[in-house]
Order: sequence, then structure tokens, then C-alpha cells
Amino acid sequence: MTANEMPPVATPRVAAGALFLNNEGHVLLVRPSYKNHWDIPGGYVEPGESPRAACVREVEEELGLTTPIGPMLVVDWAPAEYEGDKILFVFDGGTLSPERESAIRFVDAEVTEWRYVPTDDLEQHGPPRLARRIRAAIAVHSNGGSTYAEHGNAI
Repeated sequence: MTANEMPPVATPRVAAGALFLNNEGHVLLVRPSYKNHWDIPGGYVEPGESPRAACVREVEEELGLTTPIGPMLVVDWAPAEYEGDKILFVFDGGTLSPERESAIRFVDAEVTEWRYVPTDDLEQHGPPRLARRIRAAIAVHSNGGSTYAEHGNAI
């Protein structure tokens, strides 16, 4: 089989983000200036960059924090109508101490604010599949391991 005869393959966009919790179990969300909803800190993986490295970079770019990023919690296949195939990774950012919270700085204009949100209020801040993805990440964070999801639904 020649290269011209090869069947088409997926070329998904890949993104990575971090799940940060406070002591009450609320989720840290950021308000990106370019989105109509809140999200976890993170962003697209650059060519040649691993999803974990992208997560570390994005947390530093968006929050000004250089912080250890823990294990992968969720891999979510979540194509978007106007963006095509997407694979989203969520890594464990752990619990931020009050000292770490006070160190949050918006390095660029990409993020305009941050807040902790109770899990029951996630749908008020973003799309349902984001809320499902975050809840799947919280469940894995609490129980250990990792999970695979599609459109935020753990399988």
C-alpha cells in the first residue's frame, strides 16, 4: 500500500488542563477572555509538546504559577461541531494552599478572573460536557486511577 492509498486518519486537536481544588472540594475555574464560558486552566498542546508539558506551560501562562502537576485523571474524546475532533487531557493540579492562591497572577490578557465553584454549580459556568469532564476528574481524584471519557461521560 502506498502513501496515497492509505486510509484517512484522525488529526484531532489536543488540549490539556489542570484540576485544582480547594479544601472544600470546590473547583478552580478561570474566565478566558476569548470564550463565552469558564474553564479549567489549560489550553492547546503545541507541536512536539506532550499534553503534560502543555498543562504545566498553560498553568504558568494563565495563572503565573509554577506548580507540580500530578497524574493524568481523564482523557476525553470530545469533538466540537466547529473545531472537529478533539482529545482533552485533565491532570491533577492538587489542592492550592492560601499562599499559592495569593500568588495567582494573570501574566497575559488570556484570563480575566478566577474563582472556586462548587461542583453543583458547574453547569452555570460552562457547557454540560465540561461539567461532566470535571466531575469525572473529581471522581478519579478521590478514588485514584484514571478514566477515559467521551463528551465528558466516563466510560
